[in-house]
Amino acid sequence: MSEIILEMKNITKEFPGVKALENVNFKVEKGEIHALCGENGAGKSTLMKVLSGVYSNGEYTGDIIFENKVCEFKTIKDSENLGIVIIHQELALIPEMTIAENIFLGNERAKKGIIDWRETERKTSDLLNKVGLKESPNTKIKNIGVGKQQLTEIAKALSKDVKLLILDEPTAALNEGDSENLLHLLLELKKQGISAIIISHKLNEVTKVSDSITILRDGKTIETIDVVKEKVSEERIIKGMVGRDLENRYPERTPKIGDIIFQVKDWNVYHPTQSDWKIIDNINMNIRKGEIVGIAGLMGAGRTEFAMSVFGQSYGKNISGKIYINGKEEKLHTINRAIEMGVAYVTEDRKNYGLVLIDDIKRNITLSNLKKISKKFIIDEDVEVREAEEFRRKFNIKTPSVEQKTVNLSGGNQQKVVLSKWIFSEPEILILDEPTRGIDVGAKYEIYTIINELARNGKGVLMISSELPELLGMCDRIYTMSEGRLTGELNKDEATQETIMAYMTKGRRD
Repeated sequence: MSEIILEMKNITKEFPGVKALENVNFKVEKGEIHALCGENGAGKSTLMKVLSGVYSNGEYTGDIIFENKVCEFKTIKDSENLGIVIIHQELALIPEMTIAENIFLGNERAKKGIIDWRETERKTSDLLNKVGLKESPNTKIKNIGVGKQQLTEIAKALSKDVKLLILDEPTAALNEGDSENLLHLLLELKKQGISAIIISHKLNEVTKVSDSITILRDGKTIETIDVVKEKVSEERIIKGMVGRDLENRYPERTPKIGDIIFQVKDWNVYHPTQSDWKIIDNINMNIRKGEIVGIAGLMGAGRTEFAMSVFGQSYGKNISGKIYINGKEEKLHTINRAIEMGVAYVTEDRKNYGLVLIDDIKRNITLSNLKKISKKFIIDEDVEVREAEEFRRKFNIKTPSVEQKTVNLSGGNQQKVVLSKWIFSEPEILILDEPTRGIDVGAKYEIYTIINELARNGKGVLMISSELPELLGMCDRIYTMSEGRLTGELNKDEATQETIMAYMTKGRRD
């Protein structure tokens, strides 16, 4: 009989007006990879915050039993001392510090109160070897990519003698290569007897590495599936998550494509601090009315930098080139000017750049177009509430009130607020940068429906995504990027994952 390393019994956690968890039961066997699946707002992250001590004993009811002992964690440090380590979706590394300094921050290698840097670097090198990261311990975090930062977080967990590793959306920000490396590492850690809990909306990855899958829905345990004994399809998991079959991942759309609404010619952008580093190199592209155009590229290809530079030159220096809207050249030198000309940009980083998390939902939605809810420069609060309520209803934002703080929403509902904000600005061109990152399949479908409605109303949509099936399922045309340049352009009927990947990884379009 397998040994149970963790059991959570009848866990209930409430927030004002919301019961996030209701009598949740959850078991993890020693040395297994256990996936936790559910829609946004199902309670996955809340359950892991209870387990890791983010929510201390007394803020919830129920029992945590780890290695056959009932535990009462007051802080994260308490859970880490027992070998339970959580890696959050938003990485907690300090960019200006080195890999070694980050790994042993708060857990310093010291003798008589003085840090032993030689020992710190030696142990860091050992940990980096374990996770397969070929970097110097003295490399600063700001100088390595997101994939390597994720490996650094795992190395940091290993430095704490981890027994149970919790990973919340570990591959959400990674390209396919980095994702594969991380999943391989999890399997290697499993061989060393380390148990893992993985929260992920990438169901193909869940079925690939998991031994068991527990599904939560509306804060309740629905079922636990033994993947070793039962062959599990993605459709089977989705049915458990949403409570119904989801026959099509992408809503049907019959495109009605009109004239060119947005055109970029000979677009060049240099790095904001390194003036000789050309980030975007001579890009030419266009979007038509009613058309959804995708941009595919590996991490570092320049997709986000291009989008930000076009949106009011919010990225880069020495920008040159021309932008045409409805055939007329326009100067979009500032974000305000871009918004005035009907361009909106939904950032990939909704928490830092897309939302004011400490403010309420209604204020976040109306921020982009205060003129619409104002009279003589004074906000009409009744109009503001009415407009926000309309978006809450239309986009199915799961919240008891638009007065709710945005920080209390799940990732999927936060993303709907971001979309609402920019649609409220009444754009003609909407740039979407990773619009469904870290979002479950049910919420994705709702967002896809919103995007299709925009296109149906004659808007031009530019969609950046690292998920090739998403681009293939949603876009009428796809551009590929590599090293800051466009390398290909494919119509929907000629695009496949293989052709897109070929253009993303080799050859540049002249």
